[in-house]
Amino acid sequence: MTRPDLIGRLLVAAQFALLAWLIWPLTPQRWSLTALVLVGCAAGLGLWTLFHNRPGNFNIRPEPKATGRMVTSGPYQYMRNPMYSALLLFAAAVVVAYGDMWKIACWFALALVLVAKAMLEERGLRALFPDYAEYARRVRRFIPGVF
Repeated sequence: MTRPDLIGRLLVAAQFALLAWLIWPLTPQRWSLTALVLVGCAAGLGLWTLFHNRPGNFNIRPEPKATGRMVTSGPYQYMRNPMYSALLLFAAAVVVAYGDMWKIACWFALALVLVAKAMLEERGLRALFPDYAEYARRVRRFIPGVF
């Protein structure tokens, strides 16, 4: 196993551990309008992403598939990692619903893990797709026009 493979696997494990920590314990919460709007935005963005990037093109590890294709339509015309953005929106909804300081810290840790994961993945995308560097110059990573 190469070093990037090991790092990728550790990032995926950290991502799932942080998501589990965010939703644990599964206690009843009062979901405010803000939390529900965030969940709706996360679901909408996630579904939109799936519509434009078929599941066979996804890889849970931050390594592009050799048979994958570069997608620049739909949400990908506004952000390079819309599924990660959807995940962060969902996590933000959980933070709002629970209102717990540990959940906020967990959200920030998840954001750092997803940034590291995206950076590793994008290194592979640049190597696989000659047009990716230009695409990355034009389109932000997670938040359109911002970051």
